Amino acid sequence: MDRERSLAAAFASGFEPLASTDKAAEGEAPVGAGVDGELAKQWSRVRSRLQADVGEVEYRSWLRQMVLAGCDGDEITILLPTRFLRDWVRRHYGERLVLLWQMENPAVRRVDMRAGTLRGRGASAGGGFAESLASPPQSLAPPPVAKPSAAAVRAGAAPERSPPDTAGLDKRFDFDNFVVGKPNEFAYACARRVAEQPAMPGFNPLFLYGGVGLGKTHLMHAIAWDLIGRGGGRISVAYMSAEKFMHRFITAIRSQATMEFKEQLRGADVLMVDDLQFLIGKDNTQEEFFHTFNALVDAGKQIVVSADKSPSDLSGLEDRLRTRLGCGMVADLHATTFELRLSILETKASRAGVAVPAKVMDFLAHKITTNVRELEGALNRLIAHANLFGRPITLETTQEVLHDILKAHDRRITIEEIQRKVSEHWNIRLTDMASARRARNVARPRQVAMYLAKQLTSRSLPEIGRKFGNRDHTTVMHAVARVSELMERDAAFAEDVELLRRMLES
Repeated sequence: MDRERSLAAAFASGFEPLASTDKAAEGEAPVGAGVDGELAKQWSRVRSRLQADVGEVEYRSWLRQMVLAGCDGDEITILLPTRFLRDWVRRHYGERLVLLWQMENPAVRRVDMRAGTLRGRGASAGGGFAESLASPPQSLAPPPVAKPSAAAVRAGAAPERSPPDTAGLDKRFDFDNFVVGKPNEFAYACARRVAEQPAMPGFNPLFLYGGVGLGKTHLMHAIAWDLIGRGGGRISVAYMSAEKFMHRFITAIRSQATMEFKEQLRGADVLMVDDLQFLIGKDNTQEEFFHTFNALVDAGKQIVVSADKSPSDLSGLEDRLRTRLGCGMVADLHATTFELRLSILETKASRAGVAVPAKVMDFLAHKITTNVRELEGALNRLIAHANLFGRPITLETTQEVLHDILKAHDRRITIEEIQRKVSEHWNIRLTDMASARRARNVARPRQVAMYLAKQLTSRSLPEIGRKFGNRDHTTVMHAVARVSELMERDAAFAEDVELLRRMLES
């Protein structure tokens, strides 16, 4: 799969590597000619840390071709040779790059990724690159400085009042793209209410909690974009992870700029902190967050917080903070149901304009049950594979492309599970699996169940026979041979059996 991802990157880029990108393979960070020496050193360290984080194969496949074009105030500009590569790196590594840059240079607030290449080794960093036919990427939000950068101006950001920190917001995460189902409908309704009437009594703070990949971050981004849209640029929204809150607080202490840090956050109309559980054990940061929390609520400003557990279950938080977090609206996002997962897949495939077979959708919805983010990522990988290599999406290609995800979900399968699943599929009674009935509508599903028991368990033929009404092992052998023969002759039957097998493996 690593080799395939590398081929995909090369296929998508469709170019011969420049001399500057070859240097990256040798350990030298590629930069534009106008980049000063200190910035080039910082870029080299950022790349080294990123390479250590993601591994050599991943780095060479997707990240080696990054070129530092220059720095404009608090914004770093990085070039990638194609739109495909630019979008991939921005989606999967954008936040990490911003964090690594800020570790090297706290003045950096944004990393702007563009599709283009350096015109020549003697080109300047400010204007020495040729952009692709794609339009320059729009800034997701204006940077937290009084004077907006050139990228923010191009994106139409309002210069009158720039939010303290909205660089982490993702344009895709709005209310229209959120698929609502029974497990998340209450949290969705609460998020809508906050977006329509911020700081409303009973909804401030709004505390969202649930497991990984269930939609907490999506709802927070959706609230932010809705407020920004309704406010016409006059509402200031500060969104950050708890880890970034802590990092900025520590940086402010080291640079003796704590008052600036406090004023920046407390000047926001809405403060959003994601994954609050990461503040557990960080007493000084918790105290600063508590005072910021009080200052904003007292000033009639809205606070939205997310965590993996409810406030009462977040052991390690100070009691006074836990109490304040629980005094507003607490909404949980439950684990997804099969119907919701299927609806999410259908919605994503429809918006991508790609036809995905219903049986593939069913398989994915059965297989990946705990994490919506992983479910969407699996679908995106299938679509990308189909587009890059011109192959149709089938159950077979799904298993091939997603082998690493599927392997992580492997578990032990019992004969009882097989009998139950096959009975449900063909709408017969579970007791018919061990009965003496020989009617075709019962005998065929029973043979399929024996076939799957042989394929998916380590039980011997006599053991399998005993689970099917003490039948002889030769009966099991005959069932396995008969089902194998029918699968070769009947494609529809073979697909049914294969779908059952993959659903059982989930």
